[in-house]
Amino acid sequence: MKVEISRRRFLQGSVALSIASGTAFSSSTILASSKEKPQVALMKEVPTICEMCVNKCAAIAHVRNGIVTKLDPNPYFPKSRNMLCARGAAGIHALYDPDRLKYPLIRTGERGEGKYRRATWEEANEYIKDKLVKILEEEKDNRSCIGYCAGEGLAEHTFKTFMSDKFGSSNFLNHSTICLQTAVSGYTLTIGGYGQADLENAKYVIMAGANRAEAILTPDTMDMFKRTRGRGMKLVVVDPRFTNTAMHADTYVPIRPGTDLAFVLALTYVAIIDQVYNRSYVAKNFVDFDKYKKHIIESEYTPEWAEKITGVPAATICKIAHDFMTNAPQAVYYQGRRTTWSKNDFQLRRAMALFTALGGGIDVKGGIVFGKKLPLGEHTTTAPMYANAKPRIDKNLAAVVGATGTWVGWRNMVEEGKSPYPIRGMFVYKQNPMLSVPNSAKTRTMFEKMDLVVVIDTMPSDTAMLADVILPECTYLEREDPVQSFAGIEPSIAIREKVIEPMYESKPVNEIMRGLAQKLSKPLWEITKKYDEDVQEELEDTDENEFYEENGFDLAEPFMHDQEETNKHMFVEKYGEEAWGVLREKGVFYPNMLTYFKKIDNNTYEYYPKDKKFYSVLKLEEEYDPVAFLHDICVNPVDIADLKRSFNTPNKKVECFLGSMVAKGVDPMPVWRDEEYVNVPVGKFKFITGRHAQFTQNATQNNIMLLELMRENYLWINDKEAEALNIQFGDTVEVTSRVGQVQIKAYPTPKIVPQTVFYIHGFGAKSEGLTFAHRNGASDNEIIEDTIEPVHGCANMHETLVSIRRV
Repeated sequence: MKVEISRRRFLQGSVALSIASGTAFSSSTILASSKEKPQVALMKEVPTICEMCVNKCAAIAHVRNGIVTKLDPNPYFPKSRNMLCARGAAGIHALYDPDRLKYPLIRTGERGEGKYRRATWEEANEYIKDKLVKILEEEKDNRSCIGYCAGEGLAEHTFKTFMSDKFGSSNFLNHSTICLQTAVSGYTLTIGGYGQADLENAKYVIMAGANRAEAILTPDTMDMFKRTRGRGMKLVVVDPRFTNTAMHADTYVPIRPGTDLAFVLALTYVAIIDQVYNRSYVAKNFVDFDKYKKHIIESEYTPEWAEKITGVPAATICKIAHDFMTNAPQAVYYQGRRTTWSKNDFQLRRAMALFTALGGGIDVKGGIVFGKKLPLGEHTTTAPMYANAKPRIDKNLAAVVGATGTWVGWRNMVEEGKSPYPIRGMFVYKQNPMLSVPNSAKTRTMFEKMDLVVVIDTMPSDTAMLADVILPECTYLEREDPVQSFAGIEPSIAIREKVIEPMYESKPVNEIMRGLAQKLSKPLWEITKKYDEDVQEELEDTDENEFYEENGFDLAEPFMHDQEETNKHMFVEKYGEEAWGVLREKGVFYPNMLTYFKKIDNNTYEYYPKDKKFYSVLKLEEEYDPVAFLHDICVNPVDIADLKRSFNTPNKKVECFLGSMVAKGVDPMPVWRDEEYVNVPVGKFKFITGRHAQFTQNATQNNIMLLELMRENYLWINDKEAEALNIQFGDTVEVTSRVGQVQIKAYPTPKIVPQTVFYIHGFGAKSEGLTFAHRNGASDNEIIEDTIEPVHGCANMHETLVSIRRV
């Protein structure tokens, strides 16, 4: 990236980051030396919430003379339980990365060329205003002509409040349809919620496609691995790869990618035919089970049928089904925290939920639990009504397109010129669509067609290099974000406090939105008055200034308070001033925390007494005292599971048959359809992708502390197939799909099933502004095809066919 900023110095004078081969920095290396009389160091500890992955562990930042020297886990947070992984510890580099965005930038060269000039915030906001005024004049106040997207995080709602509630665009996109939308929806429609797998108390877990040993190293991950291999829990890993999770499992089951639905349907067939499911529970808590039972049996989803599709022996399927039900209700078919795999993914998640429910493992200790969420007060705003703002463009691309849209479908409509009205611009916050959305070539073309692209980020990502204006957000250690309530068995509230003042000219998103809103409000109001007939009619009988204020046209209104002030209002309203003091000091709060919290040993803490945890929260419809009964630690989970509950579904029961889906063209019950499965021709491979323990999607790609652990990604290929292609370890190979081509080094291994190749997501950045990430390995989304599943329009991430050749 060619920017009018010197890279020769970092932190401008007082701090220098020394990056040498194999070295990390410490407080002794980042503090500038001085010949003057030494002064007393100013030390402080500030509670924060990690932003290096989605898990949001609580941390304590150690600050010396204004420099963050270390990040430690916060022992008070039940969710992270005094644990901070390698990614969390490397959060310091997100703060002190020499490549981070320091000042607002305005493009001077061609889009994508990487030429920018340093600008003031006033200049940047003025540029955005001029462009938006021109666009909205030409589009006659159709606010939806500007799309916007956001990555997951505590401040996502702040950005969305501006773009949706105040600016007024309907075209919002977030990570959900390139992540776990089908899983959340499938479970919610079936059992009333996505829930969490109680891995601490489960006796039997089927983990299919998920790689907890690497993808998400959290306390419940460690709980699980402490209990496998004969120590209290049986773990069955079903995966095309022999992963680090599989290495710790009791049983590893290799499976062909895209066939998981057939596997689960066969497990269900065995449980029903052999009558090993919990018949009493099903009779009380299922609706339309007779339809589902008949469907499974008459469709002949036998283990022998599934073996031909999945490659999993029929005897293995039978044993897993019996073992699962023997250990139920403390048995879970793990829901997954990953992306959509294939076209039948929604039905796969439904089948997984129903199979777990057949054993009674819903809303019970050791099963799928919903937990409780502690309430917070409200921070409300007035959303203006724009008569000319049109509905989202992708609403008919899938059966159920929600408020977060379908990323791939939306992008394709814009890129292919099929949008019902022009999409003239896009605001991007904390997301990198160039590396996170399948078919990167189409994403680039989409941005190139736009009149205005604004990127708000901390790093000069591949997407930022396509922007007209880049606005530098400060890192998570330099800002306070909205206070968050975390649901679970041990619910709590946690806060991310500002550890140090923002460096350079970076700002928190709340301030960024405030400045932009103040610049835009009056000019855009003039456009609305010009084209909005409803507003014109109202102004005939109303004072203009009064109407403007009362109807929310002041876009800056939600952002005028500092985040700490807003957080205090939302928290104190529910818990009072004294509790607010506890939250600010400890970073965490839950009722009775100071009484409940106990240190057991050097790394073990008790947060809630055993009889106060929220394993079961659904209303019971039998003659029991729910509170006394469910919190009795002597009660057997089997007895609790057998009770009749009131589920958060339309019928208040586990839903086998979704009649409402029929009119939308969606099968009301999980069905295997041969035409939805992508067969692999001879000479081709099915490409799959995943995560690594030290890397989080694209967020950590420039983190030198983590890159020291693994510099680039490698292509996994079955060793016998590699031998046939004369490919050896470390050889550069060319991977080609219908939409793109990459080069990457090879890793031949017996730990992946034939006709399947894999490499880790989060590498392959092309931005020259990223010194350490630039062209390390390959990006998966350069070759993943842009197809979507039919229910929610989610990206099919594991259905791309590729060819391989040695370069």
